[in-house]
Amino acid sequence: MDEQELEEQVLDMLESICDDEAVREERDIDLFDAGLLDSMAAIEVLVEIEERFGVDIAPTAVEREEMNTVNRIIHQIAIRL
Repeated sequence: MDEQELEEQVLDMLESICDDEAVREERDIDLFDAGLLDSMAAIEVLVEIEERFGVDIAPTAVEREEMNTVNRIIHQIAIRL
């Protein structure tokens, strides 16, 4: 999977989970501070990452600050692929 395909799949996933297309334009906005993610949605993101990409990221394996923006989520997946 190339970087562009990864980004597009993550954007589709987050747009669906957050129910807001703002994730596509504001890729460095803190998704929690913006009210786009809460703790339940964050778990949904981790489950979806495992299902889509085969990447297991335990909630205790990363700090919230490491996965609080679109770009950081993409980075965390990319380094595990």
